[in-house]
Amino acid sequence: MAKIVALDPVTHRHTKIIAEQVEESGADLHMVPVVTSEFLKLVVHYPILFSKDAETGQFVCVALTGLQPGENLFWSDAAMQTLYTPLHITRQPFFLGQDDQTGENVICINESHPCVNQISGQALFAEEYGEIVATDTLKQAQGMLSQLLQGEKQTADLINKLLAKNLLTPLRLDITFENGQTSTLQGLYAVDEDKLARLSADDLFELHSESMLQTIYTHLASLGQIYNLIARKNKRNEQPNPWLKAAP
Repeated sequence: MAKIVALDPVTHRHTKIIAEQVEESGADLHMVPVVTSEFLKLVVHYPILFSKDAETGQFVCVALTGLQPGENLFWSDAAMQTLYTPLHITRQPFFLGQDDQTGENVICINESHPCVNQISGQALFAEEYGEIVATDTLKQAQGMLSQLLQGEKQTADLINKLLAKNLLTPLRLDITFENGQTSTLQGLYAVDEDKLARLSADDLFELHSESMLQTIYTHLASLGQIYNLIARKNKRNEQPNPWLKAAP
């Protein structure tokens, strides 16, 4: 269970992060929340889709990493085998919280994350001239959290625009793998290309002027990566289960 607390330079003076274990929280995620500023990097690996939050009913943007819950087809040898890993994973074990009194954003840390300890790894704080200061490791995490915070606003603006113009459509994927197994993915949404093509010149110019049109086309281009996931799943299905032994 996550134990998320506000990061404090005194309390966490000796806290360290094992970089090799940061990505472990993404090992069993089949979809990862993403923001629009990541799209051009995400498109090299992942299908970028939209999904509804089960609790709030709000749309969110996600990168698909697997074809069924609990499956990350990019996770192998205790790491993400990718050129780019979504910020939602790489910023672990850090989160942005809010101070109850001031309402200001504060950096929080999940103390129960496997990468957090006080023995080995990269320190979050160091002492300089008698003062406790943030290390490069913590500054890098702060940068990722800042990018996510700004990106969430831009992503929400995009989603609201797509909904206002009725451009999101449900996407159902019925997949048959090489070994005969089947899988169905539901609850996902994509931009309707036909409706996009029928938009007026004014609507297209509006999307372009708000720097959303390229983002939409990047999303559409990423849908071809669904075949990448299928190929990865077929390859994984070919691998023998190490826990099963042939009968004598």
